Amino acid sequence: MGRHAIKTPPHHDTWATFLDTWMAADEIEVFESAWNWDHFYPLAPPFDGPNLEGWTMLAALAQATRRLRLGAMVNGMHHRHPAVTANMAATLDHISGGRFELGIGAGWNEMESSAYGIELGSLTQRFDRLDEGIPIIVSLLANQVTSFDGKYFQVADAWCEPKPVQAKIPLVIGGRGPKRTLRAVARWADQWDMTFPDEPADWLALDAVLREHCEREGRDQSEITRSVHLGFAPDDDVGALAGKAASFFAVGVDIVVWSMRPPCTADRLAPLADALRDV
Repeated sequence: MGRHAIKTPPHHDTWATFLDTWMAADEIEVFESAWNWDHFYPLAPPFDGPNLEGWTMLAALAQATRRLRLGAMVNGMHHRHPAVTANMAATLDHISGGRFELGIGAGWNEMESSAYGIELGSLTQRFDRLDEGIPIIVSLLANQVTSFDGKYFQVADAWCEPKPVQAKIPLVIGGRGPKRTLRAVARWADQWDMTFPDEPADWLALDAVLREHCEREGRDQSEITRSVHLGFAPDDDVGALAGKAASFFAVGVDIVVWSMRPPCTADRLAPLADALRDV
């Protein structure tokens, strides 16, 4: 049987709705984790609509739940210095009692980045920044002192205390890029997430590339959990969704993250969970 998660993109809905949905999911054993995202603008029109900030949401949702693992799928490396991200991650791990998972990616949304004056840069710059930032985060969460002198980030005899509750916060890297993203997954990730593949064959093609990167990096590919996002709209047939999930589990996917289309109401979860129990 596969594993299941929910995602509530924090746009075009209210805090009360998201809170109710996460509290309901926490009572449904089918769902092992819940996620939001690290964006400041909605990702569907109207783009000037409401969008709640993900990290502050997670701190509150960690207090409102007891069982679900939680995180943002995924955080843009360009949004904050990796030392700040490490401290935020360690704090959320304490607030949640060791249930936090750190999603990370190179970033992509030019609209919000340009509007806020946050440098995004070219694809090469984004991934160079990711390659510098991840080892800083990993070291700060594990080691007493970290130093790093890169093009984008510098830390000198830096520390991050207290350390997380977990021996290691799982690192989730999301993306489809066959060269830089999947190489980063092979080097550092505990989980790779692919958003909205159309068919299992699309996922299999990228998974084969990931395995090649793992071989070159000397990494055991079986150490990396595989997840995919699948959409969950209010009018979807949950039986058909269960069948689609089964087709991805059959080719090697470990977790399906059910990304809810608004409204993200709690009453939608039980019918989906019932359809998924034997998948």
